[in-house]
Order: sequence, then structure tokens, then C-alpha cells
Amino acid sequence: MRFLKTALVSCLALLASVLAKSSSGDKVLVLLDPSLDKANYSIFFNGLEKRGYELTFRAPKDASPAIAAYDVPNYAHVILFTPDTKSYATDVTPQSLVGLLSENTNLLITLSPKQTPLSSLATEFSLIPPPPGTPLLSHHPKRDEPATLIPVEVTKSPILTAGTSPVWFSGAPHALGNSPYLVPILRAPATSFAADSTDDSGAGAIVDATEKSGEGLWAGSQLGLVTGFQTTKDSRVVFAGSVELFSDEYARKPLPDGIPSGNAQFARDVAAWVFQESMVLRIDRTEHHRVNETDAPEMYTINDQIVYTAYISAYDARSSSWKPYDGLTDLQLEFTMLDPHVRTTLPPVAGEPGKYEVQFRAPDRHGVFKFVVGWRRQGHTFLHTTTIVPVVPPRHDQYPRFLSAAWPYYAGAISTSVGFFVFSALWLAGDVKGERKNLKATKSE
Repeated sequence: MRFLKTALVSCLALLASVLAKSSSGDKVLVLLDPSLDKANYSIFFNGLEKRGYELTFRAPKDASPAIAAYDVPNYAHVILFTPDTKSYATDVTPQSLVGLLSENTNLLITLSPKQTPLSSLATEFSLIPPPPGTPLLSHHPKRDEPATLIPVEVTKSPILTAGTSPVWFSGAPHALGNSPYLVPILRAPATSFAADSTDDSGAGAIVDATEKSGEGLWAGSQLGLVTGFQTTKDSRVVFAGSVELFSDEYARKPLPDGIPSGNAQFARDVAAWVFQESMVLRIDRTEHHRVNETDAPEMYTINDQIVYTAYISAYDARSSSWKPYDGLTDLQLEFTMLDPHVRTTLPPVAGEPGKYEVQFRAPDRHGVFKFVVGWRRQGHTFLHTTTIVPVVPPRHDQYPRFLSAAWPYYAGAISTSVGFFVFSALWLAGDVKGERKNLKATKSE
């Protein structure tokens, strides 16, 4: 009976992992500020639950349920709807949140114009928050809402659904640093700026900055409103400058031109990316062998013709499964020993989804080489794999009997030998005839 129970639990766990909506897990911890009404975010939370996520709610200062136990995360994703919270439980610190990312836990973090520990955390991810108390303002387009409530156009992005309507935004912007791991999702309108009041009293400073550098630091489309960050371990974090962006109020609020807002669709797309539903790739396996062979050898010989194959799949959230993916057109393979000796494209094989293959010649140099595939594109999970192989010179019995490049030397050696024998024969024969003539002459005398 105990064996049956254990087998049943194992099967259920396996089934849960197979049917997981996210490629990294479905357990979500939501830290919700007590000042926020949970019912006002029902569209977002119910949408997650309908997609198969298991949500657990907790106040920021509560000690349970714990985010991690013995440095092992209890949840695959953490949502921090705590834009104004300044004190948390002991297990929620900037250091612990960074540690969660190193353990492949994804984070969705909301900020506000107030200075909080999460604002300090954003600076660790190459984001530059504005001074405290400086929300984003814009007087365009003309509308009845205050200047701090702005309809923002959704730019084209592989993360977002094409044709998403503008979204309502009210909160704090941030400037973007130079980190290559940043993934801009929503940028501020060109006519917007960050100021500490709504009466345009600080507009003069922005005008001066614009005249000096073309665009003020806290103005224009260079500001980010929602920005993602993907770590080297492929965990993801999103910083949103407004928690109201995910609210029912903004999802139901029509835009100034009367069409429905895109907040609900935008929130779904952002959650799908940060929870690793979309744009998730992996290398299933790699193969290498000589031409006309199928097994990988223990070592290669210089100038061997090598075939390298990689199999890549993408996660399909609809079926909760991995499917072969052949949409990469800029994949490269490097054959390196300290420096790349061979760099070539790794194209997809027509008619075989998910298979990428290339044939190349091993360099005329022996040593320990590596097959390296490294692919990094903004928003996608990173692909990286290495395989170490030795390359040796030919064995003594593998060299050709005669080298075509050495024929001049062969001809020289043969001609020298023939000449030596001819000269020796003539010289020896000449001495013998001379002695016979002298003998005949002495006898005749």
C-alpha cells in the first residue's frame, strides 16, 4: 500500500510538471500591500489562475509562508505588489531577492515615486530611478484626466501581442543603463517628463537640459516605464513603475478616443514573459562526428571533415510542452582553442524541424578544442553549450607514402644517385682500360 501511495504521488508530481503552464513552474507567491484592494486586481490574478498558476498571497511583513526554506525557493515566481512598502519581513531583502534570481526564481516588481528598498534594488539591475516624489507627467493628448494619468502607446515588441491598444500609466519612470541584459518593454511618450509637481514649475530645468543634450535626462522616450532583465542563468525580473497598470480600474477604463485600453492584454503578456511562458528556448542535445560516420570519435585528426549538429526546441505554453524550433537564422558555431579557429553559421536543416547542422574542416593545428554555440538575443533565453574534443596530428602510418609537394626533392635525390652511379661506373671502367694498355706496352718492349 505504501508503495502504491508513493508511486501515485510521484505520478501526480510528474503529471504536474508535464502540464505546467510555465517552463519553470506554476507556484506563485504574491506579496500584496495591505493598502491595496485585492479585488481591484482580480482580472490579473484570475487570469493567472485560469492559466494554471497556483497563487499564494501574503502581506509584506508576514513571516509565512516563507519564500525559501534552507536556501531553496518554495515558489517558482514572486510578485511584489508593494510599491510604497518600506519594511518587510526578514526573508524579503534586496539580497534575498537577488539570491532568488540565482536559484531561477522569477520576479515581478512594482515601483512608485516614493523611495523604497525596491527602488534601491532596481539600481542593481542598471535602472536609474528619478529623485523621490517625481512621477511621470504629460499634457498630451488632451484629456480630462490629470497629467499624471497618461495613455501610453505600446511599441512593437516580440514580448507583446501585436496591435495592443495603448495602456493607462500612472507612476514613476526610470532611466536605462548600459547593461546588455536589459529588455525594454514599455517606454514613456516623447511628450512626457518627470517632475515633482503638476503645475510645470520645474519645466525650466527640463528645457535647459534639452537645449544642452538634445533631450533631458527625465524627459522623453528615453525613459522606461516597464523594463525586464534576464540574468545569465535565464531567470527573469520585470520592474514596472506603476502597480495600477495591472488594476481592474485601468483595464476597464476607456482611452480618450473611446476604445478599450490594452492594460489587461499588456499585463498578460508581461506576466507570460517574466514567468517564462514565451520566448523560451533550449538546446536539447548536440552531436558531432566525421563525415560518413555516425559515432563521435575520441579524438579528431587535423584536417578532418567534421559534422556538428544541434537540436533546439521552444516552449509552447498552449500545450505545456517543448516543440522543435527552427526559427533561428543567425546561429553560429565556433571551434576554439583559446581563440576561435573556425567560426561558421549553423543553419537549420530543411525538412527537419529543430535540427541545425554544419560541416567544416578541422584546422591544421593540434590541441584541445571546444565546440561552442553561444546565442544571446534580447528577450530570449540564452543558448550556450560547449563540447571539448582533442585534435591530434596524423599517426606515423596515416601519412601518405609520397607527398606531392616533395616531388622536386625526390627528383633531386634520384638524379644525384643516378649521376653518382654513372660517374662511378665510368671512372672505374676508365682506370681498368688504362692499366691494360700500359701492360700491353711493357710486354711489347
